[in-house]
Amino acid sequence: QVQVVESGGGLVQAGGSLRLSCAASGRSFSTYAMGWFRQAPGKEREFVAAISRSGGSTNYAESLKGQFTISRDNAKNTVYLQIHSLKAEDTAVYYCAVSWSYDRPAWRYWGQGTQVTVSS
Repeated sequence: QVQVVESGGGLVQAGGSLRLSCAASGRSFSTYAMGWFRQAPGKEREFVAAISRSGGSTNYAESLKGQFTISRDNAKNTVYLQIHSLKAEDTAVYYCAVSWSYDRPAWRYWGQGTQVTVSS
């Protein structure tokens, strides 16, 4: 029932930066934990980052720490994923998801994804 829409993907040169956005519907956005996932061609969908309802807690896939930053603006019902130093291996469809819980996440609603393509 929660509508989730990602945006901000596109074609980016290697070494560049990109900020993805995820907008979720409803008055309850500030109660949701939010997460980012990605799926590269031929690979399993993998966890990227998650953020608690207030933004006070975050966690990242270990290999992505330092490159990816998740943040949120509850006044705008929006979560962001800032990506720096993009590499070809970051090419993937990036998905945003909703969980009622941060500590015990269950990713209940998903967006359609936004394509990030890194060129060299």
